[in-house]
Amino acid sequence: MELLMAIVIGILFMSATYLMLSKSILRIIIGTGLLSHGAHLLILTMGGLKGGSVPLLSDKVASYVDYVDPLPQALILTAIVISFGVTSFLLVLAYRTYQELGTDDMEEMRGTEANE
Repeated sequence: MELLMAIVIGILFMSATYLMLSKSILRIIIGTGLLSHGAHLLILTMGGLKGGSVPLLSDKVASYVDYVDPLPQALILTAIVISFGVTSFLLVLAYRTYQELGTDDMEEMRGTEANE
């Protein structure tokens, strides 16, 4: 299962890098979203993909081997909230830029000498 997750994470990182190197702002925003999803899966995979029960601590529990570590899940939930905020900000910024400049092409926004 870890091998399959590594392949999926690699594909997500590869497609995110390809999209982030393009000229369109919307492709760059989609690339950052894919990159964050790949990072979430990477954190989950590194935390371990074993099955287990909820990590309850009590006196009746004899062994702690069958429990899943909750730390990667908490980190992923925090990262999802942060990536949602960043994506929202980037979408508003792209919309406002398109309103002001009339284009979403990064080369045209840069104002190269060929356009002047």
